[in-house]
Amino acid sequence: MNFILLAVIVLGAIAFVAALILYVCAKKFAVHEDHRVGEVQSLLPGANCGGCGFAGCAAMAGALVKGADSGSIDGLLCPVGGQETMKRVADLLGMTVSETKPRVAVVRCNGTCEHRPRVTGYSGLRTCAAMNAAGAGETLCGYGCLGCGDCVKACAFDAIHINPDTMLPEVDEEKCTACGGCVKACPRHIIELRDKGPKGRRVYVQCVNKDKGAVARKACEVACIGCGKCQKVCKFDAITVENNLSYIDYNKCRLCTKCVDECPTGAIVKVNFPVRKPKPTVEAASEVVTVAKEQDNKVENKEEKEA
Repeated sequence: MNFILLAVIVLGAIAFVAALILYVCAKKFAVHEDHRVGEVQSLLPGANCGGCGFAGCAAMAGALVKGADSGSIDGLLCPVGGQETMKRVADLLGMTVSETKPRVAVVRCNGTCEHRPRVTGYSGLRTCAAMNAAGAGETLCGYGCLGCGDCVKACAFDAIHINPDTMLPEVDEEKCTACGGCVKACPRHIIELRDKGPKGRRVYVQCVNKDKGAVARKACEVACIGCGKCQKVCKFDAITVENNLSYIDYNKCRLCTKCVDECPTGAIVKVNFPVRKPKPTVEAASEVVTVAKEQDNKVENKEEKEA
Protein backbone atom coordinates (compact mmCIF):
# COMPACT_ATOMS: atom_id res chain seq x y z
CA MET A 1 0.00 0.00 0.00
CA ASN A 2 2.88 2.35 0.81
CA PHE A 3 4.39 1.70 -2.62
CA ILE A 4 1.11 2.64 -4.31
CA LEU A 5 0.82 5.83 -2.28
CA LEU A 6 4.43 6.72 -2.97
CA ALA A 7 3.91 6.19 -6.70
CA VAL A 8 0.84 8.43 -6.70
CA ILE A 9 2.73 11.16 -4.85
CA VAL A 10 5.71 10.96 -7.20
CA LEU A 11 3.54 11.03 -10.32
CA GLY A 12 1.50 13.90 -8.90
CA ALA A 13 4.65 15.88 -8.19
CA ILE A 14 5.95 15.25 -11.70
CA ALA A 15 2.61 16.33 -13.19
CA PHE A 16 2.59 19.47 -11.05
CA VAL A 17 6.13 20.43 -12.07
CA ALA A 18 5.38 19.73 -15.76
CA ALA A 19 2.19 21.78 -15.59
CA LEU A 20 4.07 24.63 -13.94
CA ILE A 21 6.73 24.55 -16.65
CA LEU A 22 4.10 24.53 -19.40
CA TYR A 23 2.28 27.45 -17.76
CA VAL A 24 5.44 29.52 -17.56
CA CYS A 25 6.35 28.74 -21.18
CA ALA A 26 2.83 29.56 -22.35
CA LYS A 27 2.97 32.94 -20.65
CA LYS A 28 6.51 33.73 -21.74
CA PHE A 29 6.13 32.71 -25.40
CA ALA A 30 2.49 33.65 -25.86
CA VAL A 31 1.60 35.20 -29.22
CA HIS A 32 -1.05 37.86 -28.86
CA GLU A 33 -2.96 38.20 -32.13
CA ASP A 34 -4.54 41.51 -32.92
CA HIS A 35 -8.32 41.10 -33.17
CA ARG A 36 -8.24 43.36 -36.22
CA VAL A 37 -6.45 40.65 -38.21
CA GLY A 38 -9.50 38.39 -38.03
CA GLU A 39 -11.83 41.29 -38.89
CA VAL A 40 -9.75 42.25 -41.91
CA GLN A 41 -9.53 38.62 -43.03
CA SER A 42 -13.31 38.36 -42.94
CA LEU A 43 -13.49 41.22 -45.46
CA LEU A 44 -11.08 39.55 -47.87
CA PRO A 45 -12.51 37.12 -50.47
CA GLY A 46 -10.77 34.07 -49.02
CA ALA A 47 -9.42 32.85 -52.35
CA ASN A 48 -5.90 32.31 -50.93
CA CYS A 49 -4.57 32.71 -54.48
CA GLY A 50 -1.35 34.49 -53.55
CA GLY A 51 -2.00 37.29 -56.04
CA CYS A 52 -1.37 39.88 -53.33
CA GLY A 53 2.16 38.57 -52.84
CA PHE A 54 1.44 36.78 -49.56
CA ALA A 55 0.84 33.11 -48.78
CA GLY A 56 -2.88 33.61 -48.25
CA CYS A 57 -5.61 35.93 -47.01
CA ALA A 58 -4.54 35.53 -43.36
CA ALA A 59 -1.02 36.70 -44.15
CA MET A 60 -2.43 39.56 -46.22
CA ALA A 61 -4.67 40.60 -43.32
CA GLY A 62 -1.68 40.63 -40.98
CA ALA A 63 0.29 42.77 -43.43
CA LEU A 64 -2.59 45.24 -43.73
CA VAL A 65 -2.89 45.62 -39.96
CA LYS A 66 0.89 46.04 -39.66
CA GLY A 67 0.80 48.63 -42.43
CA ALA A 68 -2.00 50.50 -40.71
CA ASP A 69 0.04 50.62 -37.50
CA SER A 70 2.98 52.05 -39.45
CA GLY A 71 0.77 54.69 -41.06
CA SER A 72 0.15 53.46 -44.63
CA ILE A 73 -1.31 50.51 -46.52
CA ASP A 74 -0.27 51.80 -49.94
CA GLY A 75 1.24 49.08 -52.10
CA LEU A 76 -0.98 46.39 -50.60
CA LEU A 77 -3.74 45.25 -52.93
CA CYS A 78 -6.08 42.29 -53.11
CA PRO A 79 -6.50 41.73 -56.88
CA VAL A 80 -9.47 39.43 -56.39
CA GLY A 81 -11.49 41.75 -54.17
CA GLY A 82 -10.37 44.82 -56.08
CA GLN A 83 -10.83 48.44 -55.12
CA GLU A 84 -14.13 47.92 -53.29
CA THR A 85 -12.62 45.39 -50.89
CA MET A 86 -9.62 47.60 -50.23
CA LYS A 87 -11.93 50.52 -49.43
CA ARG A 88 -13.81 48.45 -46.86
CA VAL A 89 -10.53 47.32 -45.30
CA ALA A 90 -9.26 50.90 -45.22
CA ASP A 91 -12.47 52.09 -43.53
CA LEU A 92 -12.13 49.37 -40.89
CA LEU A 93 -8.52 50.33 -40.15
CA GLY A 94 -9.20 54.06 -40.31
CA MET A 95 -6.93 54.51 -43.32
CA THR A 96 -7.22 55.82 -46.85
CA VAL A 97 -6.31 53.83 -49.94
CA SER A 98 -5.21 55.21 -53.28
CA GLU A 99 -7.12 54.38 -56.43
CA THR A 100 -5.68 51.55 -58.50
CA LYS A 101 -6.35 50.78 -62.13
CA PRO A 102 -7.95 47.39 -62.85
CA ARG A 103 -5.64 44.92 -64.56
CA VAL A 104 -6.10 41.81 -66.64
CA ALA A 105 -3.93 38.93 -67.83
CA VAL A 106 -2.72 39.29 -71.42
CA VAL A 107 -1.35 36.45 -73.56
CA ARG A 108 1.60 37.82 -75.54
CA CYS A 109 1.69 35.16 -78.23
CA ASN A 110 -0.25 34.96 -81.47
CA GLY A 111 1.47 31.85 -82.78
CA THR A 112 -1.62 29.96 -83.89
CA CYS A 113 -1.41 26.72 -85.85
CA GLU A 114 -1.76 28.82 -89.00
CA HIS A 115 0.94 31.34 -88.16
CA ARG A 116 3.37 28.97 -86.46
CA PRO A 117 3.27 25.47 -87.98
CA ARG A 118 4.31 22.40 -86.02
CA VAL A 119 7.55 20.83 -87.21
CA THR A 120 7.96 18.00 -84.71
CA GLY A 121 6.09 15.93 -82.15
CA TYR A 122 6.37 15.65 -78.38
CA SER A 123 5.44 12.44 -76.57
CA GLY A 124 6.58 13.20 -73.03
CA LEU A 125 4.71 14.54 -70.02
CA ARG A 126 2.07 16.88 -71.42
CA THR A 127 2.75 20.00 -69.36
CA CYS A 128 4.28 23.30 -70.38
CA ALA A 129 6.94 23.03 -67.68
CA ALA A 130 8.05 19.57 -68.85
CA MET A 131 7.98 20.45 -72.55
CA ASN A 132 9.93 23.65 -71.95
CA ALA A 133 12.54 21.77 -69.95
CA ALA A 134 12.87 19.23 -72.76
CA GLY A 135 13.55 21.81 -75.48
CA ALA A 136 11.87 24.22 -77.85
CA GLY A 137 8.57 22.36 -78.08
CA GLU A 138 6.81 21.37 -81.29
CA THR A 139 7.55 24.50 -83.33
CA LEU A 140 10.61 26.46 -84.41
CA CYS A 141 9.81 29.20 -81.89
CA GLY A 142 11.61 28.74 -78.61
CA TYR A 143 9.74 31.58 -76.94
CA GLY A 144 6.05 31.10 -77.78
CA CYS A 145 3.16 29.32 -76.11
CA LEU A 146 3.46 25.55 -75.73
CA GLY A 147 -0.31 25.03 -75.48
CA CYS A 148 -0.35 22.40 -72.72
CA GLY A 149 -2.52 24.47 -70.39
CA ASP A 150 -0.44 24.94 -67.24
CA CYS A 151 -2.01 28.41 -67.01
CA VAL A 152 -5.50 26.89 -67.18
CA LYS A 153 -4.76 24.56 -64.27
CA ALA A 154 -3.28 27.41 -62.24
CA CYS A 155 -6.34 29.66 -62.62
CA ALA A 156 -8.68 29.34 -59.64
CA PHE A 157 -11.38 31.42 -61.28
CA ASP A 158 -11.95 29.54 -64.56
CA ALA A 159 -10.88 32.65 -66.45
CA ILE A 160 -8.50 31.14 -68.99
CA HIS A 161 -8.96 28.30 -71.49
CA ILE A 162 -7.09 26.78 -74.42
CA ASN A 163 -8.75 27.47 -77.76
CA PRO A 164 -8.81 24.09 -79.58
CA ASP A 165 -8.52 25.78 -82.98
CA THR A 166 -5.53 28.00 -82.25
CA MET A 167 -4.06 25.99 -79.34
CA LEU A 168 -3.51 29.27 -77.53
CA PRO A 169 -4.87 30.33 -74.14
CA GLU A 170 -7.66 32.91 -74.14
CA VAL A 171 -8.50 35.06 -71.12
CA ASP A 172 -12.07 35.86 -70.10
CA GLU A 173 -11.81 39.49 -69.04
CA GLU A 174 -15.01 39.32 -66.99
CA LYS A 175 -13.73 36.46 -64.85
CA CYS A 176 -10.05 37.42 -64.65
CA THR A 177 -9.08 38.86 -61.27
CA ALA A 178 -5.44 39.60 -62.15
CA CYS A 179 -4.28 37.32 -59.35
CA GLY A 180 -1.18 36.42 -61.34
CA GLY A 181 -1.53 32.66 -61.01
CA CYS A 182 -1.27 32.08 -64.75
CA VAL A 183 1.71 34.45 -64.96
CA LYS A 184 3.64 32.37 -62.45
CA ALA A 185 2.60 29.08 -64.07
CA CYS A 186 3.84 29.96 -67.57
CA PRO A 187 7.45 28.75 -67.98
CA ARG A 188 8.02 31.02 -70.98
CA HIS A 189 6.58 34.15 -69.38
CA ILE A 190 4.25 34.98 -72.26
CA ILE A 191 1.41 36.01 -69.92
CA GLU A 192 1.57 39.49 -68.47
CA LEU A 193 -0.65 41.57 -66.21
CA ARG A 194 -1.51 44.87 -67.89
CA ASP A 195 -3.91 47.71 -67.21
CA LYS A 196 -7.34 47.04 -68.69
CA GLY A 197 -7.30 50.52 -70.16
CA PRO A 198 -10.19 52.92 -70.73
CA LYS A 199 -13.25 51.01 -71.95
CA GLY A 200 -11.10 47.88 -71.92
CA ARG A 201 -8.98 49.10 -74.82
CA ARG A 202 -5.37 47.99 -74.97
CA VAL A 203 -2.46 48.02 -77.39
CA TYR A 204 0.43 45.61 -76.91
CA VAL A 205 3.04 43.52 -78.72
CA GLN A 206 1.67 39.99 -78.98
CA CYS A 207 5.07 38.37 -79.25
CA VAL A 208 8.01 37.59 -76.94
CA ASN A 209 10.44 36.17 -79.52
CA LYS A 210 13.93 37.62 -79.05
CA ASP A 211 15.52 36.01 -82.10
CA LYS A 212 16.74 38.15 -84.97
CA GLY A 213 14.16 39.20 -87.51
CA ALA A 214 14.78 36.56 -90.17
CA VAL A 215 14.87 33.71 -87.65
CA ALA A 216 11.79 34.92 -85.80
CA ARG A 217 9.82 35.39 -89.03
CA LYS A 218 10.75 31.91 -90.20
CA ALA A 219 9.35 30.44 -86.99
CA CYS A 220 6.16 32.54 -86.98
CA GLU A 221 4.52 34.75 -89.60
CA VAL A 222 3.36 37.33 -87.02
CA ALA A 223 6.53 37.49 -84.94
CA CYS A 224 8.10 40.80 -83.93
CA ILE A 225 11.24 41.30 -86.01
CA GLY A 226 12.59 44.23 -84.01
CA CYS A 227 12.59 46.59 -86.99
CA GLY A 228 11.80 49.61 -84.79
CA LYS A 229 9.17 51.15 -87.09
CA CYS A 230 6.67 51.23 -84.23
CA GLN A 231 9.18 53.04 -82.02
CA LYS A 232 9.79 55.70 -84.66
CA VAL A 233 6.10 56.42 -85.22
CA CYS A 234 5.26 56.66 -81.50
CA LYS A 235 5.10 60.28 -80.31
CA PHE A 236 4.77 59.41 -76.63
CA ASP A 237 8.01 57.46 -76.10
CA ALA A 238 5.94 54.44 -75.08
CA ILE A 239 7.77 51.85 -77.19
CA THR A 240 11.22 50.43 -76.63
CA VAL A 241 13.12 47.87 -78.71
CA GLU A 242 15.51 45.62 -76.84
CA ASN A 243 16.93 42.23 -77.77
CA ASN A 244 15.15 42.32 -81.15
CA LEU A 245 11.77 42.73 -79.43
CA SER A 246 9.43 45.69 -79.11
CA TYR A 247 7.60 46.43 -75.87
CA ILE A 248 4.84 48.95 -75.22
CA ASP A 249 4.73 50.65 -71.82
CA TYR A 250 1.01 50.81 -70.97
CA ASN A 251 1.65 53.68 -68.56
CA LYS A 252 2.86 55.87 -71.44
CA CYS A 253 0.71 54.53 -74.29
CA ARG A 254 -2.08 56.91 -75.41
CA LEU A 255 -3.84 54.30 -77.58
CA CYS A 256 -3.34 56.22 -80.82
CA THR A 257 -2.83 52.81 -82.58
CA LYS A 258 -0.32 54.27 -85.07
CA CYS A 259 2.10 51.51 -84.16
CA VAL A 260 -0.54 48.92 -85.03
CA ASP A 261 -0.84 50.31 -88.54
CA GLU A 262 2.93 50.63 -88.91
CA CYS A 263 3.90 47.09 -87.83
CA PRO A 264 4.84 45.10 -90.96
CA THR A 265 4.14 41.68 -89.44
CA GLY A 266 1.00 42.40 -87.42
CA ALA A 267 2.74 41.61 -84.13
CA ILE A 268 1.13 44.64 -82.44
CA VAL A 269 -2.55 44.21 -81.71
CA LYS A 270 -5.34 46.41 -80.42
CA VAL A 271 -8.17 45.07 -78.27
CA ASN A 272 -11.75 46.28 -77.82
CA PHE A 273 -11.44 49.16 -80.26
CA PRO A 274 -14.42 50.04 -82.47
CA VAL A 275 -14.19 48.78 -86.03
CA ARG A 276 -13.03 51.49 -88.38
CA LYS A 277 -15.22 52.32 -91.32
CA PRO A 278 -13.41 51.50 -94.58
CA LYS A 279 -12.20 54.53 -96.50
CA PRO A 280 -14.06 55.02 -99.79
CA THR A 281 -12.08 54.22 -102.93
CA VAL A 282 -11.45 56.79 -105.65
CA GLU A 283 -14.21 55.32 -107.80
CA ALA A 284 -16.68 55.28 -104.93
CA ALA A 285 -15.78 58.85 -104.03
CA SER A 286 -16.30 60.01 -107.65
CA GLU A 287 -19.68 58.27 -107.72
CA VAL A 288 -20.72 60.09 -104.55
CA VAL A 289 -19.68 63.43 -106.07
CA THR A 290 -21.60 62.66 -109.30
CA VAL A 291 -24.76 61.72 -107.38
CA ALA A 292 -24.48 64.86 -105.29
CA LYS A 293 -24.14 67.03 -108.41
CA GLU A 294 -27.17 65.34 -110.01
CA GLN A 295 -29.22 66.01 -106.90
CA ASP A 296 -28.12 69.66 -106.90
CA ASN A 297 -29.09 69.99 -110.59
CA LYS A 298 -32.52 68.51 -109.90
CA VAL A 299 -33.09 70.97 -107.08
CA GLU A 300 -32.03 73.91 -109.29
CA ASN A 301 -34.31 72.80 -112.15
CA LYS A 302 -37.22 72.44 -109.78
CA GLU A 303 -36.66 75.93 -108.38
CA GLU A 304 -36.50 77.40 -111.93
CA LYS A 305 -39.80 75.75 -112.91
CA GLU A 306 -41.51 77.03 -109.78
CA ALA A 307 -40.20 80.53 -110.48
